[in-house]
Amino acid sequence: MKIPQLKKKPELKSCHNTTWEDNYSWIHQDNILEVLKDSSKLLPDVRKYLEEENNFTEHNLKDTKKCQKILFDEIKGRIKLDDESLKFKDKEYEYWTKTTAVGNYSIKLRKKIGSSAVEEFWNGDVEKEKLKTEYFGVGDLEVSYNDKLLGYSLDLKGSEYYTIYIRNIASEKLVTEKIEETSGSITFSLDDQYFFYSKLDEFHRPRKIFRHKIGSSVKDDELVFEEKSEAFTVGISLSSDEKYFFITTSDHNTSEQYYFEVTEKKPKPKLIKKRKKGVIYSVNSWGGYFYCHTNDDAEDFKIERCDDLSNQKWEIYIAAKEEVLIGGLIFLNDWIIRGEKSNALGKLFVRNKQTGIEEELKFTNESVIVPSVSLIQRNKDTDLVYLSYSSPKTPGKTYLYNLKTKEKKLVKEQEIPSGHNPDDYIVERLECPSHDGRLVPLTITRHKKTKINGSANLLLYGYGSYGSSMTPDFSSTRLSLIDRDIIWVTAHIRGGMEKGMKWWKEGKLLNKKNTFEDYIHVAKFLIEKGYSSKGKIIGMGGSAGGLLMGAVVNQSPELFLGIVMAVPFVDSLTTNLDHSLPLTVGEFDEFGNAKDKKDHFDYIYSYAPYNNIKKMDYPHMLITTSLSDNRVLFDEPAKFTAKLRDLKTDNNLLLLKTEMNAGHGGKSGRDGAIEEIAFDYAFILKISEKI
Repeated sequence: MKIPQLKKKPELKSCHNTTWEDNYSWIHQDNILEVLKDSSKLLPDVRKYLEEENNFTEHNLKDTKKCQKILFDEIKGRIKLDDESLKFKDKEYEYWTKTTAVGNYSIKLRKKIGSSAVEEFWNGDVEKEKLKTEYFGVGDLEVSYNDKLLGYSLDLKGSEYYTIYIRNIASEKLVTEKIEETSGSITFSLDDQYFFYSKLDEFHRPRKIFRHKIGSSVKDDELVFEEKSEAFTVGISLSSDEKYFFITTSDHNTSEQYYFEVTEKKPKPKLIKKRKKGVIYSVNSWGGYFYCHTNDDAEDFKIERCDDLSNQKWEIYIAAKEEVLIGGLIFLNDWIIRGEKSNALGKLFVRNKQTGIEEELKFTNESVIVPSVSLIQRNKDTDLVYLSYSSPKTPGKTYLYNLKTKEKKLVKEQEIPSGHNPDDYIVERLECPSHDGRLVPLTITRHKKTKINGSANLLLYGYGSYGSSMTPDFSSTRLSLIDRDIIWVTAHIRGGMEKGMKWWKEGKLLNKKNTFEDYIHVAKFLIEKGYSSKGKIIGMGGSAGGLLMGAVVNQSPELFLGIVMAVPFVDSLTTNLDHSLPLTVGEFDEFGNAKDKKDHFDYIYSYAPYNNIKKMDYPHMLITTSLSDNRVLFDEPAKFTAKLRDLKTDNNLLLLKTEMNAGHGGKSGRDGAIEEIAFDYAFILKISEKI
């Protein structure tokens, strides 16, 4: 089959006295945000190219069709399809979620406390069918405080422009005008007469909070708050004691908060602390105190408290610890629970409010786990919580835990219908020295039969951006590779916050290359230790993890058998120079500002994957993207693929697959998500010669 070719229209670009040629910049349309909402506005030549690439991918993977079906059935077979979540007790109702074998979307259920009659108030499959839509993205589902209204927001394209609807649960009739082009979140007022929402601006950034009176016209909505900086986005939430609304405005590393009382007839947000570059803070209210979670003079966060926001006298409540990330607080009448993270591992602590004594919550002997806690009810006068944990080999277990007596009762366990024996798997935590001696944590999961003699293929997963930490939790899907003798390794590289804020700072801006160096050093370390061999590793990452994949494959292609890149941020220089795109301005503190700062330009130019493709051999590559993705525009992977076709000197597979009806998260629905994983895994098994 003929290899697809994207038409070349050479364009000379220049910035800061540097000039470079871009043969494919023409595919980026000035009206790109309109294209995301209406794909009929896509240039015909570009559509033709994307379809040709899809056909080429289909042709080259047609021998994996049977394998894809086996993988799909296998992955789905590990999911308990008919399942129900644990119940949450509100004032008058208990609420929970249900999934079924036939449905792709969740069902929301409730029953009056003391009654046995179950009411279904939301069914995603029914809603999708009503709308006759291929893509069905649910942003928010909120029940009003009087339990009479359901607020929900939908995105039917994948472009994350959400429309808000409010309906009467009993009659299923809409009770107010729909509101379009919102961020999707819905926050009801406690009197159920209003709700708050954030509106997207022309660049798809939520910078205004409105209050809508239910039953009135959208034209009459009140503007409650407006953020003037293009780099900041806004959201609104209710305090734990339900006395205040907090408006938070932030970019990735600076925040500012405002508050107003829930009883205010005309909300007038009041500033808590003026924004200070690099300072993140978040205030909550409980038991007569305001608690502030902040990194101000505390790199890895601390918690302060005061009793009056109009006369702030903050005292230390939880002190900072070096390279230990201090998490937020969960409040009960007699207890305060909080989390910490260090060396890519989380811990939970509980404090007795009466005695002030704090102790760690321990509920398993496994060392590499992801612990979590959630409330069982809205009324905080209880000693009971749900405690959960999972590990790379152990499916999730949830206990009803009594904080006072320390008694625990297993109330839910993630079932693997097709069977699973945790003892068949080995989980290891190693540390790999990077280029500068910093130790990178690795979570390794392998089948006990897999030999550590260099013969195994290894999937090396990485992300390393935005301070986002990769957690060592259980994934039933990964077992399809692990059971086929492929070792799964998650590299907790810099750019995340697995080792605190410093770990993030050392992997962003003019330190970004540490992220790539960490990953490459991890790959070499794993080869040296016999977990795999040169040319047997498959790299995998999505979005900013796709930037990682693009950078490392340009730098060290010989290490890899293959690379899987999902919605990859690979034309990062072009995107950074375009301040009209949804995310660019808000990410100056993550990646830099190449347009206005020469040192930032030079640095990004030196690693941006698209700009650094070379005439050399590349490993097998599968690149996936979505036409309606507003976070990483489809033209980035399309241009990257086209340029690779020009320059690569090998005969390895280079496949681009574009979902024509999806967004940044891929297809909607359970089966759609499984299909995408099965597709990626089939590619991995094909290049590993395991089909």
